[in-house]
Amino acid sequence: MTAGFAIVDLFAGPGGLAEGFSSFETEAGIRPFNVALSIEKEKSAHQTLRFRSFLRQFGKKYPQDYYDWLNLGGAEPDWKALYPREWEAAEEEALCLTLGEQPAGKVIADRVAAIRKVHGRNTVLIGGPPCQAYSLVGRARNRGIADYDAAQDNRHFLYREYIGIISQLEPAAFVMENVKGMLSSKVDGVPMFDLITDDLRTPPGTEGYELYAFAPKGSTGLAKGTQPSDYVVRAEALGVPQARHRVIIIGLRRDVAAALENQGKPWSRPSHPRACAADVLDGMPRLRSGLSRQKDDGASWAKALANACDTVCAQNPGLDGEQKKAFDNCLAAVRASLETAATLPRHAGTPAGVGSACPPALAQWLQDERLTTLSGHETRGHMHGDLSRYLFAAAYAAVTGQSPKAGSFPAGLAPAHRNWESGKFADRFRVQLRDQPSTTVTSHISKDGHYFIHPDPAQCRSLTVREAARLQTFPDNYVFRGNRTEQFVQVGNAVPPFLARQIAEALWEILAARQLEAEQSTSRPLLETAAV
Repeated sequence: MTAGFAIVDLFAGPGGLAEGFSSFETEAGIRPFNVALSIEKEKSAHQTLRFRSFLRQFGKKYPQDYYDWLNLGGAEPDWKALYPREWEAAEEEALCLTLGEQPAGKVIADRVAAIRKVHGRNTVLIGGPPCQAYSLVGRARNRGIADYDAAQDNRHFLYREYIGIISQLEPAAFVMENVKGMLSSKVDGVPMFDLITDDLRTPPGTEGYELYAFAPKGSTGLAKGTQPSDYVVRAEALGVPQARHRVIIIGLRRDVAAALENQGKPWSRPSHPRACAADVLDGMPRLRSGLSRQKDDGASWAKALANACDTVCAQNPGLDGEQKKAFDNCLAAVRASLETAATLPRHAGTPAGVGSACPPALAQWLQDERLTTLSGHETRGHMHGDLSRYLFAAAYAAVTGQSPKAGSFPAGLAPAHRNWESGKFADRFRVQLRDQPSTTVTSHISKDGHYFIHPDPAQCRSLTVREAARLQTFPDNYVFRGNRTEQFVQVGNAVPPFLARQIAEALWEILAARQLEAEQSTSRPLLETAAV
């Protein structure tokens, strides 16, 4: 039986949870969690997952060919030909399969059996079943479908695939992540959260699991949840520069949970300083947006931005006194930057830094000194009317500290949307505030950039994939596969790796303590020494 803990990652997406676990190091420099299997059905996300798995085969030092490709551009190397052993390992680890369908069931069962044979019960299961059926937006959409029957929607019950793997694997611990809407979702009047947690406690064929919340309100560590809301993890409270609220359920096998309770002193998480959007967006190369439906070059963009300034200046921003003066000064500064704006590129070509106040641990997590350029830092094209709205919104936010609601937009800047004044789309154009954690990065960012406007009025654009990835705390050397839309979806659906790393640290402290207790007992150790 091998040492260390094997990770099985279900519904893996681009690998946010696995990145946090696989990169966690003990004080001795040991990485005790090793990804043995990851499953994702969406092709571009699976390609991202497989490529990151390939890089992990090299340990802490990725090959120079990788950096040459990122920094210098040109054709992508044939990784399989260059590094056949590492590529084969990645293909074996990251599988493109749909849980709940055949032949996935047989393939996964065989792989889980092989992992169990090698690692025993020294495993950890991670992942989050698809959230569309639980999310508030998804449920509202479902209500508009004629004859929709939640009880017949298989997406509500994909978590049972997760339960089935627990039964086969009997992991020492599991981590299940999902949207907050899970807490209020019901099928035939039965709360889904109650049904899911009951099933998680008693997977068939196991000795059972105790469920814990991760750093619930009023706690600095793991704690038994007394109510569903205890399981909501607020990422901004854990050093992530994003107000992302998700349900995270941590299950400990009963013998591991008993050891934790016997310690009398549950794991206490280290404190991470609060991080805001400017901490990770400042220091990145400044870019201009593209121009939709017209000639797109620097001079044309500078002219379009000048026209946007004229349009916004002609409107009444609804501000008085010092705020009105500051707003006018902001627009004047944008005008003064037009000559420079004409030289801005649409994609990164220089190294990226971080904000001067970025917490050191987060800065170290994000940056890679071997990079001289950034992948995925390329802007979208915007229409003329949206440039004016973005400029107004960013300038308004800069002087008021608030992103303007629909009612704050001058009539001359209102878009031609039937529901603009209904109150349903008050945040249709939303600026990410510099001195606050960003709003939740969701997959909707793939559709348009209106909800994710850059805070710098002079750049007058929406966020890039790399900027969204930084708010999600993906390291700068994390490459996303697929087209830009697919990359945005992957980033929006992921678990922030910096948060996942903290969960890994929590579990390692618990599992290491259980290991020590087992070694000190006279009975056969239930957990083997973990090292790699």
